[in-house]
Amino acid sequence: MAIISSSRPSLSLVKTRWRKKGERTLAERAGVIGANVWKVSVEIFKHMEKEGFRFGSDRLVTDVLAEFIAFLVQLADRAVYGKLSEAERAALIGAVVGHLAATLENNQRDLLGPGEYRKAFIDLLNTRFGEYAGFEYAGAEPGYPCLRYFAAKVADAMASGDNKWVVEQMMDIEAPEMVRFVRKLVEQTVATGTPTPPPAPPG
Repeated sequence: MAIISSSRPSLSLVKTRWRKKGERTLAERAGVIGANVWKVSVEIFKHMEKEGFRFGSDRLVTDVLAEFIAFLVQLADRAVYGKLSEAERAALIGAVVGHLAATLENNQRDLLGPGEYRKAFIDLLNTRFGEYAGFEYAGAEPGYPCLRYFAAKVADAMASGDNKWVVEQMMDIEAPEMVRFVRKLVEQTVATGTPTPPPAPPG
C-alpha cells in the first residue's frame, strides 16, 4: 500500500530544439508540445507505480493518463495566453489535442483492443476544460482549489485500484512538477521565437 512519498518524478523536455534555423509553424510547435505532454503523463504514471500506487488494469491506466493530459493541456493553454493571438492560440491547442487524441487512441487500441476511443477522450477534455476554467489562477499558476480538484479526479479514476493517499501524492508531489514542466515547455516552444503574423496585403 502506497503512502505519500518525498521523492519526485524525473521530468525532462524532449524535442524542444530544432536542428534547422528559422521560424517554426504552429503545427510544429503543437507536435512538440503534444509529444512532451504525452511523455510527462507517462513519466508521472511510472513514478506513481514505482511509489506503490496500484494500477490494476490497462483501462484504469488509460483513464488516469487522460486525466493527466487534460490537466496539462489546460495549463499549456493558460500559459500560452497573451503570447499568441486568439486565433493562433486556438489553432495551437487544437493541434495539440489532435496529436494527443491520436497518441492515446493508438495506445488504447494496443492495450484494450479495437474500438473508437477518440470521442470519449475529446468529451472528457471539453468537460475538464470547462471545469478548470472555473478556478482562479495566479497568472498561469493553478491555486489550491484547482490542484485539489485535479487530484480528486485522479483519485476517482484510480478508485478501483484500492489506493490511498492519491490526493496527497498528486497535490504535494506530482502536480507541482507538472506545473513547472508546462511552464518550461511553453517558454521553450512558444514564448521565444513566436511566429509573426503575415504582413497585411498592399492597400
